[in-house]
Amino acid sequence: MLTIDLNADVGESFGPWTMGQDEALMTSITSANIACGFHAGDPTVMRQTIRLAKRHGVVVGAHPGFPDLAGFGRREMQVSPVELEDLILYQLAAIAGVAGAEGVRLQHVKAHGALYNMAARDVALARAIARAVAAFDRTLILLGLPNSALLSEAASAGLRVAAEVFADRTYEADGSLTPRRVPGSVIADPAHVVARAVDMVRARQVTATDGTVLPLRADTICLHGDTPGAADLARQVRAALESAGVTVAALATRP
Repeated sequence: MLTIDLNADVGESFGPWTMGQDEALMTSITSANIACGFHAGDPTVMRQTIRLAKRHGVVVGAHPGFPDLAGFGRREMQVSPVELEDLILYQLAAIAGVAGAEGVRLQHVKAHGALYNMAARDVALARAIARAVAAFDRTLILLGLPNSALLSEAASAGLRVAAEVFADRTYEADGSLTPRRVPGSVIADPAHVVARAVDMVRARQVTATDGTVLPLRADTICLHGDTPGAADLARQVRAALESAGVTVAALATRP
């Protein structure tokens, strides 16, 4: 039986600034990656988002990023592995503390933006993230790109890993995501995104920008909450997966 998790980056509002369609998304996703206050989010938003996820039966994960509110964590920063390990620990402690106060336990960790992409290819950064997660809680699942340095280092650290795929992003021949600065890197056609999501799970493959067909392990699909029409797209993706005989369930529910 084919099973997939649907995750979304949420809790990315800050003060009076609103980001994403969190409440509407919660009816379709099974896992929520909640910003920890560095690239986005604040203590009030964190708590409200955790409560929202709990109310909808959506499991909660940490979404740590670079300390870059102005750049939304999408700008590369040069940090040492030791500094990065401390940055990750700080954010995990913050979100886990708020979640614990609400009677919620973290399921997973997913790095955000530039940090996610850098750790996919930089072994030292990947190892620092894995060390931080393992030191904090070895039961946490670490999300990352299939065949990435991050998943490899996490597995070496004894962590459970989940390969994440993106139905609304294009891929390069090496399996990396096409940088957002490249036109067309984010797929705008909902029908195309839905078809790709089903194909990623059932055929376990994706076609790169140069036409190369890449084999793909898919444990969870990311649905971007800041995409126009995100909530409706999430509903379409989930409905299409279930119609194709795919069970949609959180990672923590699997053996």
